[in-house]
Amino acid sequence: MIRCMEDFKKKAGSEMMDKEIVFSKSVKAGKRIYYLDVKKNRKDEMFLTITESKKIVMGEGEASQVNFEKHKIFLYQEDFDKFLDGLNQTIGYINEKQELQHYGDTAVEEDKSAEKSEVKADETTSSDLGGDIKLDIDF
Repeated sequence: MIRCMEDFKKKAGSEMMDKEIVFSKSVKAGKRIYYLDVKKNRKDEMFLTITESKKIVMGEGEASQVNFEKHKIFLYQEDFDKFLDGLNQTIGYINEKQELQHYGDTAVEEDKSAEKSEVKADETTSSDLGGDIKLDIDF
């Protein structure tokens, strides 16, 4: 089983060499760092790789070991609009529910609802931006 894993790592390493990073942005958020990398495949098509890296400290003092737990998501151009729509809906849902929990007063909820209507009127989709994808993500 170890031999198979080594073969997998070698193959994965060679595949990663084929993918050129053309743009990179890191977002530090507490114990996590999010890496947003735009890469090109062999056909010169660009895609987005989102990597979450979390620092894990095991043990204490001099015997402590530091490792990084990483998770990756590959997002391809044909899925950008659907992903962005889903992300915006999900973040909107969370923000709405959090506001309702924090503000039990009906008048405050009505004010927040009015603000959301104004924000939605100002929003543009990625297709309105001439194909440029812009992500404004708060963590």
